[in-house]
Amino acid sequence: MSGDRFVARSTRVAARMIGDETMIMSSDSSLFTLNATASVLWHAADGITPIAAIVEREICGRFDVDRDVAMCDATELIDALARHGILRVGDAPFAGTDASREEPR
Repeated sequence: MSGDRFVARSTRVAARMIGDETMIMSSDSSLFTLNATASVLWHAADGITPIAAIVEREICGRFDVDRDVAMCDATELIDALARHGILRVGDAPFAGTDASREEPR
């Protein structure tokens, strides 16, 4: 189940908040703009919190959205950003105190 996966921000990107959006430049200099909802997910991607918990607490807790819809949308976004090297996804929590720098255990 995708909710049992873990997600961490890549350390190979530059990211800045501008208002309620996040601007991310990937290692190949591609620029991505995350809306408010996607920005919440990006900032919650600590490598140790399961995706399902992020969706339930952070997305559903802040936005008026059905949990199943939010989970589907979050999974699609995470997978797309992972393909670009912006997020890292694993089946286990990422080790270490700076979770985004470590490989999954």
